[in-house]
Formats: sequence, C-alpha cells, structure tokens
Amino acid sequence: MVELVWLIPAFPLFGFLTILLFGRKLGEPLAGLFATAMVGLSFIVSALIYFDLLGMDSAERSHTETLFSWVPVGQLQVDLGFLVDPLSITMCLFVTGIGMLIHLYSIGYMHGDPKFSKFFLYLNLFILSMTMLVLGSNLLVTFLGWEGVGTCSYFLIAFWHTKDANASAGKKAFVTNRVGDFGVMLAMFLAFGAVGSLDYVVINDSALAGTLTTATATGIAALLFLGAVGKSAQLPLYVWLPDAMAGPTPVSALIHAATMVTAGVFLMVRINPVLGAAGDWVPTMIAWVGVITALFAATIALAQNDIKKVLAYSTVSQLGYMFLAVGTGAYVAAIFHMITHAMFKALLFLGSGSVIHGMHDEQDMRKMGKLAKLMPITASTFIVGWLAIAGVPPFAGFWSKDEILLFAAADNWVLYALGIVTAILTAFYMTRQVIMTFFGEAHWHDNADEHEAHGDFKPHESPSFMLIPLVVLAGLSILAGIVQLPSLGFIPDGWEHALLDWLHPVVEFGPIAEERGIGEAVITGTTAADMQVALMFIAIGCALLGIIGGWLVYQKRKVRPFEPELFRDGWRYDAALAWFMGNPGREAFQAVADGDQKVIDGAVNGVATVVRVSAGEARKGQTGYVRQYAGVIGIGVVLLLGWFVVIRGIL
Repeated sequence: MVELVWLIPAFPLFGFLTILLFGRKLGEPLAGLFATAMVGLSFIVSALIYFDLLGMDSAERSHTETLFSWVPVGQLQVDLGFLVDPLSITMCLFVTGIGMLIHLYSIGYMHGDPKFSKFFLYLNLFILSMTMLVLGSNLLVTFLGWEGVGTCSYFLIAFWHTKDANASAGKKAFVTNRVGDFGVMLAMFLAFGAVGSLDYVVINDSALAGTLTTATATGIAALLFLGAVGKSAQLPLYVWLPDAMAGPTPVSALIHAATMVTAGVFLMVRINPVLGAAGDWVPTMIAWVGVITALFAATIALAQNDIKKVLAYSTVSQLGYMFLAVGTGAYVAAIFHMITHAMFKALLFLGSGSVIHGMHDEQDMRKMGKLAKLMPITASTFIVGWLAIAGVPPFAGFWSKDEILLFAAADNWVLYALGIVTAILTAFYMTRQVIMTFFGEAHWHDNADEHEAHGDFKPHESPSFMLIPLVVLAGLSILAGIVQLPSLGFIPDGWEHALLDWLHPVVEFGPIAEERGIGEAVITGTTAADMQVALMFIAIGCALLGIIGGWLVYQKRKVRPFEPELFRDGWRYDAALAWFMGNPGREAFQAVADGDQKVIDGAVNGVATVVRVSAGEARKGQTGYVRQYAGVIGIGVVLLLGWFVVIRGIL
C-alpha cells in the first residue's frame, strides 16, 4: 500500500479541480458532500497504509516514493517525493480524519451561504496542501505545502471579505506568516550548501553521523524554528491567530486548531536529529519560548468574552506546551499532545460554532447562559472537550499534558512550575467559558430584539450534519489517551506507550532526554516511579483546583471575577505592534524605500547617464564624411610611424 501514498493528496486535488469546474452546477449540498467524500477517501488510504506499516518491522517502516524529478538544476536535484513513515502517516490520519468531520460539519454550518461551493473548494485545497506538507520527502516539497496552507488560510479567514475586519485578519495572517517563511527559505539554502541535498533522510543522517557541524546544525534548527514560530503562532508572531477567528467557525477548527498550526511542531520533530546536533541553547530556547507563550496566552484567555477568542488564545497556549515538549526532548509527547489537542480543540471550536449557529451568529458569552437545556447535545459534547483540555482523567488531554509536564520536571523545575500554573489557568478559563455559555444566568433573552424584530428569538439545537461530528469528536476526546498510556503497573501489556513503539525509530528521545536519563525515567518507569505518580496527582489536583475556582467565581459568585483590562487587551502587545508598524516602523520602511530610490537606483541611473552622455559626445565624431575619416586615418599612420621611428628607434 505504501506505493499508493500519492492517492492521499490526489483525492483532495481531484475534489478541488472538480468543484473549480463544476461547483456551481453541483450546488448545495452536493458540492459539500463530494468534497467530504474526497477527504474521506484520503483517510481510508491513510488507514490502509497505517495497517501496512504496522505489519512491518520497525526498521522497515520508512519508504520514499518518488513521483518524478521536480527541480533538476545542476547539483540541485529535488524530486517530488513522499516520505512514508510512522510520523507522516500519523499526521495524515488525523489531518484527513478530523478534516473529513469538519467538512461534514460545514455542510450544515454553511447552509444558505451564496458561496457554498467555493468554501469547499478552499477546504479541499487546504487538505491537499496539508498532506503535501506532512508527506514531503524533502524541505522543498514540505515548503510547497507550507505555502499552500498559508494561502488557503488567507482565503478562508477572509472568506466573508465584505467585512473590513475579516479582510484585515486575512492579510494579517498572510503577512505575519511570511516572516517565518523567510526563516524556512534560509534554512533550505543553508542545508543545501552543507550537505548538497534537501532530503530529510540525507540531512538527518548527516546530523546523526556527525558530518553536520554544530554551527551549521544550529543555523538550520534556529531558522526552521523561526518558521515554526510563525506557523504555530508562538511569541512574538502569535498575533495573527486570534484575529483569524473572523473566518467561519469550521475554518477555526480545521486550520487554527487541528492541522495548520501544528505544522511548526511537526517540522521540529521531523528534523529532531538536527536539533540534537545543534548547540545546547537551541532546544533550551524552544522550551522557554513554548512555556512563556503558554502562560502568556492563558492569562489573556482569562478575560476574553468572545467564545471563539477564548479558544484561539487557548490554542496558542496548547501549542506552547508542544514546543515545551520539543525543547525538553519529549518528541513523542509533543506528537501525543498534538493528536489529542486536534481532537478536543476541534470539538470545542465546532461546539462553539454550534452555539453561534443556535444563537443566530452571536459570539459574546455575556449574552448567553443556560443554553444546556436548549442545546443538550452541543452542551454535553462541549463539556467533554472542556474536561479534556482541563486535564481531568481519563480524558485524552490529561495523559498527553501530564507526559509533557513529566519531561519538563525531569529537565528543569522552573519549566515545570510555569507549565503547571498554565494548567491551572487553563482549567479556570475553560470553566469560565462553560459556565458563561451553558450554565449561570440566561442573558440571551435580554438581547432578543437585536436578533429578531418581533422579540421571539430563542436559541436552538443545530442540525444533524453539525451534531454528528461533535459526537464522534467527543468519543475520540475520551478515548484518544490510550495511544500512549504511562507505565503505572496496572496498564495491560501492549497498551503502555503504544505511540512510542509505533514512532520508533523515526522519533525517539531528544539529546537532552538521553543525556539526563529523562526518557528512561518518564517512559519506562524504571527510575523515579514514585515521583511520576506524585507529579500525576499534582497535575490532577491542579486541574480540579482550576475547575473549582472557576465554579466558585462564575457559578456560585463567591469571589469577584478577576478580569483585568490588561489581559482583555492581550497585554496590549498587538496594539504596541500596530503602533510601531504605523509610526516608527512606517518611517523606517519609508527611509529604506527612499534609500533604495536615491542611492541604489540613483547609482544605477547615474552610471546610465554617464554612458549616455559619453556616447553622445563620441557620436558627434561620426559625421559620415569620407574625407574626415581619411584625415583621421592619415593622422593615425603618422603617429604610428613616429612611435616606431622615434620611440622604438626603428629606421
């Protein structure tokens, strides 16, 4: 089956081309059903390849399928090839699986939209780009998908572009990601200059063999991390993701929760041997950027009133956890949390979309309350997502977040402390969101006149197309933790660390984990087992502390809510950035433009002017008179004779 890997991107490509040509004829809902079927077929192929690889020995689970030579230019030989291994297929499984559910959800959510078929055109193009990104056998193919998802992000965020906020959000996402893309391009140049290839296998093997110098590995890793910071919305380039909530809710779930924003984490894990060969400060930087971003975004989420903005900052925070895992060498834990996060965050975003749909496009949680009785399926599934992200066992988020915190504790207790504080805040602000939306006091009837002219507004449950994906994702958010259960003494054989066994040897422990024995201590449980259990109970206690605190503040109102304006304004970071770009930044850019025009262009134009004037003067000597030319020739002959006779002494 591995030879048929090209079918994974081929099906969404076929869906994209078909809807491009016949989308209007297909109309609603056929265009949506067809697009969903194409992604579903990609998921089936991914599953078949997974079972094919599962039957092989771990050492044989890596295969490169080359379609054709893409860039044969001198020494630069780049093939359009796909790398089939446990990491790429794991990514394909949840990208296409969750993508299919979001496509199905979108059929109900986008009902009646005049650009219904165009929406699914963009969704299929996005899935095509994302599969190219994760399957690429080299950096250039990955970069093709990388730019593709960035372009689709622009199209989908600004889908309702008649609103200024939506159009601006799309441009902001596109421009911010270009900063990170600059790093990826420089990393490709550096990698090719060092090893003569862009293939992951060649680059990683060079790092493992020690032929890649520390300086070069450090440069490649740092530059690719810059790209990851942009794509995965980390400090200082996170600002595009909260504004991206202007797009339709399925876009938020697909691009900004489950797939696109995880591309940066995937890239870091893919080049993990390079991280191992890089300077020690690189993984340390990655871990600190991740944990600071996680805490920073969690504080902002505490004071947001837009139901989608809370989830947006939550996504930034959870991605920070993944980078914390990468920086401490916990590559499997990063992938584990990526999988569970894709499930419960897609559930939460789609659940918020169901609430918005039932509330007639209202997103302000202050105008909601007591929706659980009116929207029971949406409420119950949303609560599952809440418990998963809060870290309550046995929900999926508990197992993945706990493993990251275990690695952080084994590496640096300060990292662990910041991670655990973030976990408390996560449980608190998610409890706040659930209470303000589904419990507490009902405020939606106070604003009925804003929605219905006759005041007969009442929230309602969503259609089946939207509810089925919620139920499926809720089940996955409960059960997904079984793919990487820890060694606790009572876990059945074969269930302990199944994801680690599956990803071996493509993804193992990072250099920090190996040097300090973190991998052995955390994964096998042979050392510091009591510490693992203690930290696990601390994590559970912190999750319950956040939930109880949120319940007392927002449901029982025992304590006055702490929602400072500084948090609501995102620490005014975005405003400061906008001010800088609009004032000193604009002046600096104008100075650069003026310098280019006056210095660079001036020098070029000056040379051209000198040549033009000199040529004009020389042209005056070309009169066209034969006698003048003969006279010049005569003078030349006399001068030559003088040279030979007088100067050279030739008689």
